[in-house]
This record gives sequence, C-alpha cells and structure tokens, in this order.
Amino acid sequence: MLIFFVKYYPIFALKDKNSYQKIINSTGGIYSFLIPKSEIMKIQLETLKFDNKSLFTVRTDLRLNDFFYWHFHPEYELVYIENASSMRHVGEHISRFTDDDLVFIGSNIPHLNFDYGVKTNYEKIVLQIHPDFFDKILDLMPELSSLKVLFENSKLGIAFGTATKKRVGERLKKLNGLPAFEQFLEILSLLHSLSQSEDKIYLHTKPVENQYNKKEQERLKTVYAFVDTNYERKIDVNEVAALCHLSTPAFCRYFKKMTLLTFTEFLNHYRINQAKKLLLLDKNVTETCFACGFESVSYFDRIFKKITGENPLVFKGKFNK
Repeated sequence: MLIFFVKYYPIFALKDKNSYQKIINSTGGIYSFLIPKSEIMKIQLETLKFDNKSLFTVRTDLRLNDFFYWHFHPEYELVYIENASSMRHVGEHISRFTDDDLVFIGSNIPHLNFDYGVKTNYEKIVLQIHPDFFDKILDLMPELSSLKVLFENSKLGIAFGTATKKRVGERLKKLNGLPAFEQFLEILSLLHSLSQSEDKIYLHTKPVENQYNKKEQERLKTVYAFVDTNYERKIDVNEVAALCHLSTPAFCRYFKKMTLLTFTEFLNHYRINQAKKLLLLDKNVTETCFACGFESVSYFDRIFKKITGENPLVFKGKFNK
C-alpha cells in the first residue's frame, strides 16, 4: 500500500469557477482528481438508523461510487473496501489507497465516501457504532479499556496496514451472517484486534475539529429530515425557516453560512441525487422528474445538466444498457 500526503485546502474555501483539481505528488507519479464545482462545498449531516436499539449496524449496500458524498455523523465508523483504488479524504487528510483500505473514523469527522469514482467490482463493508458505546458503555467496563484508547485515537482518523486489513477485512465480510449475540461478540473482538494492531497510521497529528456545533447540527438535521420527507412536493423556504424558528432572511444567511449553498441550491442537489437513484432503477425521465418534486421536465433537464454536466437521458443511458 502506498500513502501520499498533500497540503490540504479546505473544501469550503475553494472558489474556482469551473472545476477543482487536487494533485497528489508521489514517488509513483501525479494523481489528479477532477471534482465538478456543483459537487464542491457541500457537506451533509448523515442521519443513521440503528435497529432494535443496537449500538452497532453493519452495512454492505452503500455503493456510492457515482456520488461525491462529503458528509459527517456523530457515529464512529469503520470502513473496509476491497478491490478498489481511490482517494482517501478524512478531515484534513488526503491520500490515495490502492487495492483496499481499512480506516476507523471518529465521531463527526467530515469524510468522503471511499468508493467515489471506483469503476472496479469492489466490495465495501461499513461498521457504524453509536456514540453511546463510547460515551456510556466503555467507562462502565474496565475490561474494554484498550477499546477506549482506540476510540480516543479515532479523533485523529486511523488507517491500518496490510496485515491488519487482510485479517480484519475477512472477518468484517462475515459479520452479517452471524446471529445477533455472536455478531456483538465478534465486533468487540474486532475492535480489540484493531486496538492491538501495530501497523496503525494516524491521519492527523491532533483531533479533527468539526465546525458544526451541536445546536447547528440539530438544526441542520431538522432541515435535512424535512427535505428527505417532503422533497417530492413543492417546498417553500418560508416553511423551512419557520421550522427552524428563524425569520426567512436569517434562515437564508444561516443556511448559506453552514453549507455554502442557498436552500434552493441544496434542495436541487438533493432532488437530483434522488433522481439519479430512480434513473439507475430504470425509471423514465418524466416520472423521475415529478417523483423528485420538479414541476416541469424542461426545468428538471436544465438543473440535472447544471449539477451533473449531462442531461438525464444520457446519464440513464450509460447505466441501463
């Protein structure tokens, strides 16, 4: 595995009018990542659901290689990806991984989906851990003290070397096949194994600070939840402002400060992401347009092309042949 480091320029500070190119110099050459302007400057607060009040959830269905998903969430996250080479972007750290990667990400650290731009037939397993596990459980059990150190260090972001990736990756792939109790014990064992690993790489020298405080996170969470529930219908910005107990001008200033997008821009981005999913399911352009809250096909076409660089019919044709 090769790791390359570059000076980091925060995504929210980029001002290039057309596109943004991040170049990584290495002994092996120069790697370039072209990211459309429409996908820059967005950060999303992801809301995760845990079944039956469990502290853990294991996901194998998060295939997001067509989406630039720069996001954060309060949950801790262990990501394993296999048969893929892409960009690792966690907090202020940017590097490139080849073949596979295993990274433990602390609570509320912004990060990019590890499969962004991947074209190979990859496999990805994401173990997400409720923050209560660290905040409430670990303090009660001295037997898990090594795990507490691991979670503390996850504030730096932790990548693991070849030996740990191979050993832990194989075990992660089997988690979903285990009964609930055995899965719980296996997760504890996996975390203990990571805490004892000697091939850790810390991605930062000091804990990553998220610029979004708890109140702002909750307010954004409210907005995102509202949009997620109502994006199929017409949404008035005054309605959302009232939901946040702000005047419309105050809400617009707040939202632009937090996301660097106007609410309308954010809503359009959200709807287009939903539209992509429907088109990939072979829905036609017209039904996708209205299912995602757009009021005319011509406007939908224009916004889709503005955000993705291509019209919806071309996008659909690439993946439904």
